[in-house]
Amino acid sequence: MLQALRNALVLPELRNRILFTIFILAIYRLVSHIPVPGVNVAVLRQIQDSVNGGTAGGLGNLVGLLSLLSGGAVANFSVLSMGVYPYVTAQLILQLLIPIIPRLDEISKEGESGRRKINRLTYIATVPMAMLNSIGQVSIFEQIGARATSGLGRVLPSWGFVPADNILPTLVTIITMTAGTMFAIWLGELITEQGVGQGLSIIIFGGIVSRMPFNIVALAQSGTDTMTNILSLAAFALILIGMVVAIVIIQEGERRIPVQYGRRVRGRRMMGGAGTHIPLKVNSTGMIPLIFAQALLVFPAVIAGFFVNSTDATVQNFANGVVQLFTGSSASGIVSGNEVIYALLYFLMVVGFTYFYTDVVMQQQNLPENLQKQGGFIPGIRPGKTTEVYITRIMRRLTLVGALFLGFLAIVPYIISILSTINGMQFLAPLGGNKQLISGAGLLIVVGVVLDTMRQLEAQLMMRRYEGFIR
Repeated sequence: MLQALRNALVLPELRNRILFTIFILAIYRLVSHIPVPGVNVAVLRQIQDSVNGGTAGGLGNLVGLLSLLSGGAVANFSVLSMGVYPYVTAQLILQLLIPIIPRLDEISKEGESGRRKINRLTYIATVPMAMLNSIGQVSIFEQIGARATSGLGRVLPSWGFVPADNILPTLVTIITMTAGTMFAIWLGELITEQGVGQGLSIIIFGGIVSRMPFNIVALAQSGTDTMTNILSLAAFALILIGMVVAIVIIQEGERRIPVQYGRRVRGRRMMGGAGTHIPLKVNSTGMIPLIFAQALLVFPAVIAGFFVNSTDATVQNFANGVVQLFTGSSASGIVSGNEVIYALLYFLMVVGFTYFYTDVVMQQQNLPENLQKQGGFIPGIRPGKTTEVYITRIMRRLTLVGALFLGFLAIVPYIISILSTINGMQFLAPLGGNKQLISGAGLLIVVGVVLDTMRQLEAQLMMRRYEGFIR
């Protein structure tokens, strides 16, 4: 691998692409330290301590998700604090609407031209999505800030449409955060076109990796004595290696369905008759179910957070109960019922969304119809409806393995948190709950981006007859 990397750096074209990618990542990291105008830094630090300490409840989980998709820019409440999250949301919504709206379905089947139209619609939908997300994100930080400061401080003192003096600062904040999202998307597109790998994934990957050294240093200083710190670091290394190996196995796992193409005569030439296969992935959805499940699971806590300060005691108690139910942390080292319920709900929703999104992707690909149009068939299986039933049955079995794996990956931090309460395993406490150094979704992104980038470099090297990364 090192020799292949050396060969890639020797080639001028690949070297320029690698250097360009690093340059764009450096720009993104620099801009991510520019805060939104009017941010109260003191309150922001208290919010960070609340999220890192696991006392922010379900809202802390959503902040962790936003931090993941923004490459860590949320910590500074920078102009890039939303990252590419609005674009990812708009893209997912369009993917779900394509099989529902006939016109979008027709556009998606127009080849390269249709793909460009879908991308244009995604960019257009990103703007209002970013504006709504900016309002929601500020509201979340306001709620956490009010809880962290006992209502004495605000992260954006001039936020709100009342009184009238706050309208202009509020509009400036919304426009700034929306422009930051579009700037992040533009940087990602530059990497895709002129760099190495998928730009948006590379940006998220860079943010995750850049935070790892600081998190490891914090972990090494989290214990009460040297032996506890050593055990925490050793446990982190073993868990990380085990999760990476499992992710690689599942991500690369596939079921190959043999396909045969019938022979046909065109003029004097005999065409077709070749055999190939359809690779069905064990996990064809990536980290999408994790994002869907976490965002939807924390939604009740976000809504209830608006009513925790209600003057009506009944409404206030009910809102507090909802917020406490949708929390992903334990208090004072004791495993709470809320934590167990949250982990179970998270697991079930990840499994459910994995099946749902897999069905959506399979409907868009429409493999049986495409095979029949191209004159292909699965040996021993009749074309048409029988082929569709056969592929669906196999895909459902594969999805069961992928869904259970993603569900387990999602609740690993909570399993670690429960284990940390056992006598003699307190060294696991810094790795569990909201305090994990890297989440399952983050690891999926890191491993997926590394594999995808290695494949692209391998393809470039193989074209020039160099040995690639993957054998």
